Amino acid sequence: MRSKGLGVKRAHHGLKSWQEAMELVKMIYKNSSSFLEEDNYGLKSQIRRAAISIPSNMAEGAARNGSKEFLQYLSISCGSLSEVETQTLIAKDLGYIKNPEQILEQIDKSFGLLGGLINSHRERNKK
Repeated sequence: MRSKGLGVKRAHHGLKSWQEAMELVKMIYKNSSSFLEEDNYGLKSQIRRAAISIPSNMAEGAARNGSKEFLQYLSISCGSLSEVETQTLIAKDLGYIKNPEQILEQIDKSFGLLGGLINSHRERNKK
């Protein structure tokens, strides 16, 4: 089965949490492009790497064999999401991001979806 523009459709492509995390990555890249040039290897690099880690870990976990492994990777995604939230607030305080509301709303949305996915898999493992 092929997904539009993606080649073969993978299990994680259908996860709403992965799709929203991908949107967050785009938002972070667009907003961090205006960070000071001398910050290229500081906050700019860190926030981008943390943002990329969110959907990347979801994808890696979904490709693993067991639900326990998937939960571990989802947990790592959750940690990276917390990093992005903290780094967004730091960027706001430094004046790098003037209006972080849209990013913070996307982070909240991602936290909700990721938490729901984690809880769903935990419940399935109890049965």
